[in-house]
Formats: sequence, C-alpha cells, structure tokens
Amino acid sequence: MRYCINCCIHLLPNDLHRQCFRCRGPDHNNQKCPVCRGENKIPLYTDSKQMKWLAVLEVRTDHCESWNGFFCLRKGKLCSLMFGLIIMTLVMVSYILTGAKHGLLLIPSPFHYGAFASNPSLMDNESLSDMKDYYQPSKMNISYVKDYPSIKLIIDTITSKIEFITRQRPDLEELRKQEPHMFSVIPNKFLPNSKNPCWYEEYRGNTTTDPYATNSYALYSKRFRIIFDYLRKVFWNHLYHYKDKHYRLRCLPHFYIIGQPKCGTTDLYDRLRLHPDVRFSAIKEPHWWTRKRFGIIRLRDGFHDRYPVEDYLDLFDLAAHQIQSVLQGEAGKERGKRNNIIIGEASASTMWDNNAWIFFYDNSTEGEPPFLIQDFIHAFQPNAKLIIMLRDPVERLYSDYLYFASANKSAEDFHEKVAESLQLFEGCVLDFSLRACVYNNTLNNAMPVRLQVGLYVVYLLDWLTVFNKDQILVLRLEDHASNMRYTMHMVFQFLDLGPLSEKQEALITKSPASNTRRPEDRSLGPMLPTTKAILRDFYRPFNTKLAQVLFDDAFLWKRT
Repeated sequence: MRYCINCCIHLLPNDLHRQCFRCRGPDHNNQKCPVCRGENKIPLYTDSKQMKWLAVLEVRTDHCESWNGFFCLRKGKLCSLMFGLIIMTLVMVSYILTGAKHGLLLIPSPFHYGAFASNPSLMDNESLSDMKDYYQPSKMNISYVKDYPSIKLIIDTITSKIEFITRQRPDLEELRKQEPHMFSVIPNKFLPNSKNPCWYEEYRGNTTTDPYATNSYALYSKRFRIIFDYLRKVFWNHLYHYKDKHYRLRCLPHFYIIGQPKCGTTDLYDRLRLHPDVRFSAIKEPHWWTRKRFGIIRLRDGFHDRYPVEDYLDLFDLAAHQIQSVLQGEAGKERGKRNNIIIGEASASTMWDNNAWIFFYDNSTEGEPPFLIQDFIHAFQPNAKLIIMLRDPVERLYSDYLYFASANKSAEDFHEKVAESLQLFEGCVLDFSLRACVYNNTLNNAMPVRLQVGLYVVYLLDWLTVFNKDQILVLRLEDHASNMRYTMHMVFQFLDLGPLSEKQEALITKSPASNTRRPEDRSLGPMLPTTKAILRDFYRPFNTKLAQVLFDDAFLWKRT
C-alpha cells in the first residue's frame, strides 16, 4: 500500500490525490511542488514490512512547523474557531431581536413584527371590572410611534374594501340536508303550556341502561362527570309513564347569551342565575352550536367524534326536571296554567365563531360560508331570544390578549401582534369579501390577536337576516358596569320575567363582579397610546355602522 506522508490518506496506485489540501492548492504545479516531486514525501509500504509510525509522526510535525497557510491548523483549533463564530453570531442575533423589541437599536426597525405564540385557547371567558381599573400612562416608545404611518396605510386599504352586503338565507330544505339527524330529534312544535321550548321524547332503555354512558361532555371532561353521576341517580324518578311507555322531558334554551368574549357575559350569566325563574345548562359554555357538534374541542388538537344533539340536550336535564315538576304539579291543580321557568345558554362563541364550516359544508360562494349557526337555531327556534353584551372593541382586544397570552406579555408585544394581524387581514380583504375574511378559519388561526371578534356589526347584520330586531337585546359593558341595576332591569323586561322582591333584586344587582382582570395582568399597565390610536382607526368604520344599525351613538365608543 502507498500512503501520503502529509495526510496519511491511503492512495490507490493511480490516485492523483486531489483530495489532500496540503498536497494540492489553487496554484499547485506538479513540477515545482517538492511534495509531488518526491523530495519531502516518504511512501510507506505496509505489504510486507512494519510501518515506521515514529518516522511518520516526525515528518508530519516538521511539515506543520513550516508556514503553510490556514489549512495547517489542527482540528481542535479549527473547531474552537468555528464554535467562537457561532457564539458571536448568536449574541448578535439576540442583540438585534431584543433591541428591536425594546427600541434599543442604534437604527430602529421601521416596522415591528415579532415571533407570535399559538392561537389562544377556544374557551371564552369575559371580564367586567377591567372597565374600572385605573392605570398610570406608560411612556411613549419613539420606535413604535414611527410605526403609525406605515400601519395607517394598511388600515386605509382595509377601510376602502369594506362593504356590508346582505347575505342570502338558505332555505329550510338545504338545512335539512346538512343536518338530517338534528332535524329527526328536535320537533317543530313544543309543549303549549310551557314558556320554555320543551317536548316529550320516548325513552327505550331499561332500568339497567345508563342514559349518559356515551355523552361526550362526560367522556372528555372530569368536571362534567360529577353532574352526570347525579343525573343518573335521579333519572328514573323523572320519567313520565304513559300506556306502558316511558317518556323523558327534553328542552332547548329559551334564550341565548351569544357574545362577545371579554365583554362581561360571565357576569351577566352569574346574575341571571340568581333569578328564581331562570335556569341554565349544566355548564356555562357548551360551545355546541359552534364547535362540539363538529367534533372540535380545541382546533389545535384537531377533530374528535362529533357531539350529537342528544349530548347537548342532556345538559338541560336538570332544568327539565324542574320544569316537569311544575307541569305535573299544575296538572292536578290549575289545568292550563303555564310553566314560567326558562332556560338559558351562555356560550360566548355563538355570535361569531363559524370557523368549522369550511370542513363540513360545500358549495360556498367566493369563500363565504353557505350556512351559519343562526340558520340552524332559527330553523328549530324561530322565537328564540338573543342577548349580546358588547364593549369598546379596542379595550376588548387588549383584555383578550392579556387573558389568553401565555408568556412574554407586554404592551410592546401586544403592539407587534396587532401590527401583524392587521397585515394579515389586509392581505385577505384584497382578495376576498369582508364576510369571507371574518369567517376565514385559516386567517383567524393565523392572526396572533383576535381582531375579527371586535367587528360586531358584521356578525349582528348576519343574525338580523334570520331573526327580528326585537328578538335581540344588545347591551354595552360600559353601561352595565356603571349602572348594573338598569341593565339587569332591561334584561328582565326583555325576557318577560316576573317581578322580584327587594331582597332578590339586591342579591342580583349588588353581588361582586365576576371574572375580573387578574392582578398579574393589571401590573402590565395599559396598551401603548400608538396601539390604541391604530386600533381606533381600524374599528371606527365598523363602530359607525353599528351605531347606525342600533340607532345609538353610544356604540361609537368615542370616549377615550
């Protein structure tokens, strides 16, 4: 065998040895190179003789001691150099990212986009006392002020594309084709002697059958199992027996609190629960119409088995038992007297969340959903009542961010997320209609903050295409916070609830506010003034239209 003494690489007989950097270079000349001419090269033959490794090492050392450029560095030194370069690069990147975020760069970034966390969880909760919190104004960050002209151009583009076009309602037969099982379970007529929509359904199980064995709410959540354990124990006591058959009372809600998240719906729910004639579903926010019936628990977790309508109706069994007791008691006393107990449901996603349609419904027109949640609710309950609690969309968005963001929350981070979301929304409206963008699942999941939830008038107009205006009560959180007694009286009147004693009314109106802002979020202070100005510009045309639709300038939210 023949070896190169410079690098100890095994050479084949006809090998030109081009891979050795010590033997060949960019200006290599075979005639002038002493190595190639054999002056300093000692071929080693190992076929029949022992190798003289000391000689090899001695020659290699002598060669390295002569200056032969960069490639003479040992591997250890080369690795150390590369490691140092990597560390230097990471330090520089860290400086750039941190400096851009806090405005510390010598040359500030002209536009601020940062890394964004995953989309917030789908569980919606709201805040009330945010309205009363007082914050010291934060210092203006000059680098973020420079963002305003650039972002204003984006907002101007979005504003130029706004068109409020009335959607066409699908007919009943189209809805039946989409949800045949739902239409087979829910009747088109309800008991005439009950204010709440209820009906009797034949129960074909026996005494050993668990009526809630397959309920998805119980299967996927431990906290719901306690409720269903109780329902199992009392189930047979509430069956109605007629001509050797068993019937159970089924009910739907009489009214829905449909939105919006972070606008005080939790507080409204907690107060309404205290009214003696009001009952709610076993859990506050089933999210059945918008998510569970499509098999969505959390979008980031993908799809599960779809929750059938029976699982949803099970959530009203506690209230149905009480209504049945009233009906059976009245049957023997005052025949014809109506049950006045009503049931409510308070999923704050009902008004706006139609993200699942694209996975289940075909024949969409230009990216717009052919069917919306309200189409199906109206098909079963044309007389349903709807309550909407709204709030200044600028403040709602910041509260939403503080509640759902998991880490690195700050006014600066919120600013960056708003800028990114506006750019994404602009990209959509340039190619699609406003409605298509508002109900666009891909866009809504991509935006780091939920800008679309504050476009109240877009959703309200779509609800008004199927429900009459007198079936919808729209409230403002600001009014509820400043005069709770007044807003609760409006709700009682809207739901046609009976009068209360002074003690009952005081209990409802004077209890502490629910779901207030967390102390750690209060310490972050308000959003940047520049961010607030940007969001006010963005929401202004939508608020203007909302005030026109409701004939109330209070929905302009001009107060800063």
